[in-house]
Amino acid sequence: MIPQDTIVALASPSGAGAIAVIRISGNEALQIAEQVFQSVSGKSISKQKTHTIHLGHIVDNGKVYDQVLVSIFKNPHSYTGENVVEISCHGSAYIQQQIIQLLLRKGCRMAQAGEFTLRAFLNGKLDLSQAEAVADLIASDNEASHQIAMQQMRGGFSNEIAHLRTELLNFASLIELELDFAEEDVEFADRTQFHDLLNRIEFVLKRLIDSFAVGNVIKNGIPVAIVGEPNVGKSTLLNALLNEERAIVSDIAGTTRDTIEDELVINGIGFRFIDTAGIRETNDVVESIGIKKTFEKIDQAQVVLYLVDGSRLSVAGAIDELIVAINKTINQFPSKPILTIINKKDLIASETLSEINQKLATNHQQPTTIYISAKNKEGIEDLKNQLLSFVNTGALRNNETIVTNTRHYDSLLKALEEIQKVKFGLQSGLSSDLMAIDIKQALYYFGEITGEVTNDELLGNIFANFCIGK
Repeated sequence: MIPQDTIVALASPSGAGAIAVIRISGNEALQIAEQVFQSVSGKSISKQKTHTIHLGHIVDNGKVYDQVLVSIFKNPHSYTGENVVEISCHGSAYIQQQIIQLLLRKGCRMAQAGEFTLRAFLNGKLDLSQAEAVADLIASDNEASHQIAMQQMRGGFSNEIAHLRTELLNFASLIELELDFAEEDVEFADRTQFHDLLNRIEFVLKRLIDSFAVGNVIKNGIPVAIVGEPNVGKSTLLNALLNEERAIVSDIAGTTRDTIEDELVINGIGFRFIDTAGIRETNDVVESIGIKKTFEKIDQAQVVLYLVDGSRLSVAGAIDELIVAINKTINQFPSKPILTIINKKDLIASETLSEINQKLATNHQQPTTIYISAKNKEGIEDLKNQLLSFVNTGALRNNETIVTNTRHYDSLLKALEEIQKVKFGLQSGLSSDLMAIDIKQALYYFGEITGEVTNDELLGNIFANFCIGK
C-alpha cells in the first residue's frame, strides 16, 4: 500500500439503496473531487472550510451523473489524517459505479481492504488496538460486543497498556543506565519500587488475560447444544427460544438428522443454539451420522442443555434411567455447564413430579434442573435467565477493560511470561544486564498490542479482515 496515492471506495454497503457514500482520501482528494463536482454556489470546494457540506452535481464533459452532497474533511482533521472527501449520491448501483469509475479516470485508485483505517493508524489518528476495534464495532451484533468495541476504540484498553509500558520503560532506562556505570557498582533503579511495579503489572496482565474468557464468548457468541433422546422436544425448544418455526417438528423419531444452528441475543449477550440429532441406538446410516455430529457439537459447545420428555418419566424405572444418563453426560463432559431441562411439564402428574424432585435431589452430581413446556412456551424466561448466569457480566457492567482479540491475548500471555522472568531475576539478585533482556522483551510485546512495534506482515494480516471502504 502506498500512502501517497489518493484512494477511493464505496463506504456504504453495496447494492441499491436510498443513498450511497463514496469516500476519497489522499493528498489529491480535494483536487480530484473538484474536477468532477460543480457546486450550486459556484464555489471551489478546495477553498472551503473543513467539515463543511456542499450541494452540487457530479459532471464530466457536460454529462451530469447525479445530484450529490459533498463533505470535506481537510488534513489533519479527518478520519485518515489526510484530505478526505465523501460524496453522498443516490443509491443506484449504476450511479455508484459510474462515479467511482470517473474518479479512477481522474487519478484515484481503488482502496484495498481496511486501507482507510490503515492510513488512520499510520498517520497517528488511531493506535493499532483502536484500529482493530473499528472492525469489531462494524461486526458487533449485540449490545455487549458493541459496548466492548466502543470502549476499545475510545482507547480504554490501549491507554491501560500504554501506561504500564511507560512505567516499565522508565525503569528500563534506569537499568540501562546502571550498565553504563557497571564498574562503579551503583544502582539507579530503586529495587523496592521496581518490585512493586512488577507486582502491579503482573496483576493487571492477569486480569486482562482472565477477561478474554468473557470477551471471547461475548464477541463470538456462546455455543449452546440442545441434546437428548429423539422426540423429546429439542426442535420445539429451539423454535420457542427463537420465537419462530426454525426447526422441523414431527412426532416421528429421528426427524432432525443434522445439526441446526441459530443465534439469539439475551440481555445483550449472543447465544448460538444448536439443535442436534436425538441420541439413540439406530441402524439408519444417515441418522447415525447425525448422532455422531451431535457428540462433536457437544464437544464444541460451552453449555449443554440436556432435554428430557417429562411425560415419559411416569414409567417405572424411567427416573433412575434419567439420572444414569445425566451422570454419564456429566462424566463425559466434566468441564461443561450442563442444565437438565424437563420438558412437557404440563403433562407431568403431581405425584410423578414429586418423585422426580425427590430422586433428583439425592443425585450428588445433579446439575440445575428447569421445568418447561416448550410447546406452550412456559419456563422459557427461566431458562434464559439461567443461561445468562453462566456469563460473568460483572466486568461488563462495571465498564472494566475486556480483551476480545486473540492477537492481544497472545501478546499479553507473552508479556506476562517476560514480567515473571524479570520478577524472578530481581528476587534472585540477577545482574542488571540479564534483567534488561527480559524487560526489553516485555516492552516488545506491549508495543505489539498498541502498534509501537509492527511489521508489514502483521499489518497485512490485520487489515485484510476489514471491509473495503473502511
